[in-house]
Amino acid sequence: MVERVIERGREPEPKELAYEQVIKWNAEQRRKRLEGKVVIRGKDRPFEQNRMGLVKFYSYPGVWDSLAAPDWMIAIHSVRRHSGKHCHQGGLILFVLDGKGYSVVDGVRYDWEEGDCIILPVKPEGCEHQHFNANPDPEQPGTFIAFIYYPMKNAMGNVLEQREDSPDWKGPPTRYHGA
Repeated sequence: MVERVIERGREPEPKELAYEQVIKWNAEQRRKRLEGKVVIRGKDRPFEQNRMGLVKFYSYPGVWDSLAAPDWMIAIHSVRRHSGKHCHQGGLILFVLDGKGYSVVDGVRYDWEEGDCIILPVKPEGCEHQHFNANPDPEQPGTFIAFIYYPMKNAMGNVLEQREDSPDWKGPPTRYHGA
């Protein structure tokens, strides 16, 4: 009978314990926040024409590492005729800076004007919405600023479906295939 000899080698020591990695990561995040931008200058942020309309992003994932308070998506939206239409879980705040118009939220019209606050409801199946300028002159747009807190958005599933493009969008059309 042959006797088997099994040699058990030592498992390699981990390079660094996970807990130590967490501590270092937390310290690095704190350092970034303490050194991050406190003021974001509007003149440093261009407006962009995108599927939703004419938008100026102040805070978004691409710049969060440079900010004192990341995780917020903050953008000004200038509604000349009407925005694109999209659907997501809601849970965001729109503050009307100037002009007047209305938003259609899940098929219901809500009128707004300068100084109003629009709160899109949190809905697991999503909240479809589109914004319209009530002024027939597109050179006098309705303008609002949007505040979206991404940790909450991510916890809700973070679905975003573009259903209709802004009439000013010149890129390829959105192909919507249903929810």
